[in-house]
Amino acid sequence: MTEKEEIVRKGYDKIAEKYQADRHLFNNIKELEELESLLPKNAKVLDVGCGAGVPVTKFLVDSGFDVIGVDFSENMLRFARKNVPKAKFIKKDMTKLDFRDNSFDGLTAFYSIIHVPREKHSSLFQSFHRILKPEGVILICVGPDEWEATEEYYGSRMFWSHYSPEKSLQLVKDAGFQILFEKHLVKGREKHYWILARNKK
Repeated sequence: MTEKEEIVRKGYDKIAEKYQADRHLFNNIKELEELESLLPKNAKVLDVGCGAGVPVTKFLVDSGFDVIGVDFSENMLRFARKNVPKAKFIKKDMTKLDFRDNSFDGLTAFYSIIHVPREKHSSLFQSFHRILKPEGVILICVGPDEWEATEEYYGSRMFWSHYSPEKSLQLVKDAGFQILFEKHLVKGREKHYWILARNKK
């Protein structure tokens, strides 16, 4: 794990309680419903950087899906297991996803890719392509502009790393995905760039 990634892990361990208490401010139900409509019944879905499990993992479980959440913050996972007991949670670095090829029907990554050093974004999207089944669907968000910095967040140090939306979109396409929608959305106090895409193998 790089120094930048360690800042993120330690930061979320420190702010876990405050952060998870504010998740209700980020309402992505419309986008999640679009994803839900594209997945088969009882789909297997991976929530990458699941945090405390709300609202994303919980929505997926409530939709009847078989859900695995991964995160590298132990404190976040502690809340996730309490918030969404029907999901399975694994402590794992999202840049080192070692699931078998074609394991999942769907994949979500909300507010997590923005903390991955951007030089790893291409390989990250390629790993999504590998572990998703043919025609599998991803719903992800990335940064709204090109930017990289370490700043204070909820009273702790936090690292962000973004490409431009145009660059991010191209990387997703290059990884083997067909874009279904892409748009800028403001949720809570933050703006992100959202991509829904289908895996083409």
